[in-house]
Amino acid sequence: MKGVFLCAGKGTRMRPVSYSTPKHLIPIANKPILQYNIEKVINAGITDVGLVVSPEIESLYRESLGSSKWGASITYIHQENPQGLAHAVACARDFVGKDPFLVYLGDNLLHSELTEMVNNFKQEKPAGSILLAPVDDPERFGVAEIEAGNIVNLVEKPDQPPSNLAIVGAYLFNREIFSAIENIEPSDRGELEITDAIADLIDNGKKVTPSTLEGWWLDVGRPSDALRANRVLLKEIQGSVEGKIQNTELTDRSVIRVAEDSQVKNSKLRGPVHVASGARVENSTLGPNVSLGRKVVLRNAEVENSIIMEEAKIEKAHLLRSLVGEQAEISLGGDKIEITLGNQAKIINL
Repeated sequence: MKGVFLCAGKGTRMRPVSYSTPKHLIPIANKPILQYNIEKVINAGITDVGLVVSPEIESLYRESLGSSKWGASITYIHQENPQGLAHAVACARDFVGKDPFLVYLGDNLLHSELTEMVNNFKQEKPAGSILLAPVDDPERFGVAEIEAGNIVNLVEKPDQPPSNLAIVGAYLFNREIFSAIENIEPSDRGELEITDAIADLIDNGKKVTPSTLEGWWLDVGRPSDALRANRVLLKEIQGSVEGKIQNTELTDRSVIRVAEDSQVKNSKLRGPVHVASGARVENSTLGPNVSLGRKVVLRNAEVENSIIMEEAKIEKAHLLRSLVGEQAEISLGGDKIEITLGNQAKIINL
C-alpha cells in the first residue's frame, strides 16, 4: 500500500508565511504539519509516499524533505492547473500503479491513528473507505449516510443531514477510483469532486466502508487555525528541561519542554511551552501556548499563544496570537501586537 498526500494548494490564506514556507511545512509545536501526518501513515505500515504538489513549489519541498524524510520514501507528483481533489488523486495514478493507496489532505491533523482503518481495508478489500467524524453541525460538511455498515450516499452540506458523520480528510482506495474519476463532470464550482467519484463507485455497486475518527480533527488553513492546533498539540507534550535554565520561574512544568542547547535566563515560562534547540530567551515572559523554533532569540519580550519559527528575533515586544516566520525580526518598544509575519520580514521601531 502507498500513501498520497495532497499538498498542491498555494496556501493563500496562510500568507505571507506561505510565500516561502509551504503551508504543510509550517511547524505546529515545533514539528511540521506534514511530519505529523507522515508519521501516522508510517505507523499504519505505509512507508512509500507521494506528495502531490504544484510544480512551482516543488523545490521548496525538496529543499526541506529531499527524497526521504521521517522514515518515508518520498516521490513528488505534479498537479498542474488544479481542478479539485479528484483531479489531484488522478495525478497519482502512475505513482500508485496497481497498489491500493491512502489519500491524506496534507493540511489536516488527526488525533487518532490510521492503523485500524488501514487494517480493515486490507481485510475487507472494498473499493474505498472514508474516515468520518461525528460533528455537532453536520450541515456545514459533506456527510455520509450509512446502511448495514456501508456508505450508501454522500451529501454535501445538507439542509437535513442523514447523519452527524462528516467526511474527514483521509480516504483509502483501490484502482477503481481512477475509472470513477473519469466518469464524473466538474461540479458547479468547476472542480472534480472526490465525493462525486466516490458516489460513482457506490452507484456502480462498489463497496465503500466507513471508519470513525476518535478524538479531535483540525483543518489548518489559516494562521488562526495554526495557532489553535499549536494550543492543542502543546497540551500533549511531555515536559522536560534539557537546556540551561537560570533564575527562571516555571509554571505548569509538566507541559514545558526546553530542548538541549537552549538557554533561558531571568524569565518566566508558563506552560504549555516548547523551546527548541539553540533558542535564547532573556528577561522575557513566555507562554502559555507558545512554541519557539530553533535558534530563536527572545529578549525583553512577552509572547503568548504564538508560533515563532526558526531563527526569528524578537526584542521589546509583546506578541499575542501571532505567527512569525523564519528569520523575521521584531523590535517595537514593548507594544502589544497580533501579527502574521513572513520569513525574513522586519518590523523595527527605530
